[in-house]
Amino acid sequence: MTAIGLQKWHAFIKSGDHAALRDLLHPDAVFESPVVHTPQRGRDITFKYLSSATKVLGGPSFTYVGEWTSDTGAVLEFTCDVDGITINGVVRPLKAINLLHRLMGEQLAKP
Repeated sequence: MTAIGLQKWHAFIKSGDHAALRDLLHPDAVFESPVVHTPQRGRDITFKYLSSATKVLGGPSFTYVGEWTSDTGAVLEFTCDVDGITINGVVRPLKAINLLHRLMGEQLAKP
């Protein structure tokens, strides 16, 4: 991930502009998550997952607590509280994974 790409990601998080998110994603983007057991391939499905995740996780408690980058990618650690459960974007207790599974399923089911 380039520094410019990471800057664009942070700008998207601040703005919530979903058009900016779509523009940021490569056509061959792959979304991977411990909640989703198989990689989701392609811009459209990656966009759907990421835009749904911002709705589920992006409340007022959302904050980045760590960032690690390499020539090929980045890890952005965040925390937030959802339904009284603290979620860490890198280390998640099982109850947080179960909660995210349910809430993301609800978001993804919406048209």
